[in-house]
Amino acid sequence: WRCSAPPRGAPGAWSWAEDPPSPPHSQLPVEVQCQEAQLVVTVHRDLFGNGRLVSAAELSLGPAACRHSRLDPSQGTVTFSAGLHECGSTVQVTPDSLIYRTLLSYEPSPGSNPAIVRRSPAVIPIECHYPRRDNVTSGSIRPTWAPFNSVLASEEKLLFSLRLMNEDWSSERDFSAFRLGDVLNLQAEVGAHSHVPLRIFVDSCVATLGPGAGSEPHYAIIDFNGCLVDGRSDATSSAFVTPRPRQDVLRFQIDAFRFAGDVRSLIYITCHLKVTPAEQSPDALNKACSFSKARNTWAPVEGTRDICSCCELGNCGSAGMARSLRAPEPWDSHRYRRHAATSEADVVIGPVLLSSDQQGQRPQSHQEAVTVPAVGTALACAVAGVGVAGAALAIGLRRR
Repeated sequence: WRCSAPPRGAPGAWSWAEDPPSPPHSQLPVEVQCQEAQLVVTVHRDLFGNGRLVSAAELSLGPAACRHSRLDPSQGTVTFSAGLHECGSTVQVTPDSLIYRTLLSYEPSPGSNPAIVRRSPAVIPIECHYPRRDNVTSGSIRPTWAPFNSVLASEEKLLFSLRLMNEDWSSERDFSAFRLGDVLNLQAEVGAHSHVPLRIFVDSCVATLGPGAGSEPHYAIIDFNGCLVDGRSDATSSAFVTPRPRQDVLRFQIDAFRFAGDVRSLIYITCHLKVTPAEQSPDALNKACSFSKARNTWAPVEGTRDICSCCELGNCGSAGMARSLRAPEPWDSHRYRRHAATSEADVVIGPVLLSSDQQGQRPQSHQEAVTVPAVGTALACAVAGVGVAGAALAIGLRRR
């Protein structure tokens, strides 16, 4: 499958000068194999199709900057082999798939004259999709075993997800081609096989340059048990979307941003999600509050306004604060047949790639066969959906 541009006029649409014929398979710049437990990325050193070979030392895989595992001078290729969870890759769980995401990074070495720059860094996002509808086991299935789905239902496991959605929230969108001034639509959701009605909250969200909330630098988007603090900043419209479509879904929007001085122009977003029984009223520790600049006050998606008052104080977790508003109802492990520890989870999405184009502008047609994008702009994306291990995907650079 080849990564292609969205239709003209669609969010993040790209404009092409023309659609050149695909190069021969052997000349495609990047090939990806999504195997059972690892991904294999083969990079042709003529990455830009201009006859100028990149160095293997200038290529790395993932935020951990893993180096290549094999170099083939006769074929002019550099190969990376990494486990699905290695090199800082992230995994997104959807009702139908497991999606592993990583990056192929090109960082050109400085030339002999530091006063001039002839090549720009580039980032190529790579994805591997694995279906999760069926049971998978390395051993034989014995008729006496309980079906895997039945075990999940009996233990009432919760499935937390955080997804980047398109403008009308009808489907997911890709993680690239965002510009400063664009809006990121994020949807948190919880699913269970059979359970009492649940209400989901986003307790906190942190943006970082690498996967994991502990990375530095970091920027708090949601804090203090559900306060969307990014909306408190000047010139932002970030807020929770109200009303909810369902109690087990919570949507919020944030304005796209980048870390100052970051040449990669990407961000990861790690959110802590949790649930309460839907019948439990929101309180200071379980809430979704947005700041209204028009009214200069905080307002909740549901519940009384006083549960958001602690957002301005920057402290919603103290016992005194919780008691003064309303003590949270304890999770009854006997009634709900679950342990409280499984009612929350950390979920990470990314990398979200930001284009270098100016705010509000779309790329125009170029005359060059391949225009090397400015720092942080994605050259291409590799997306593989595999039903069996070893399915291969080849991608090619196309004219900007």
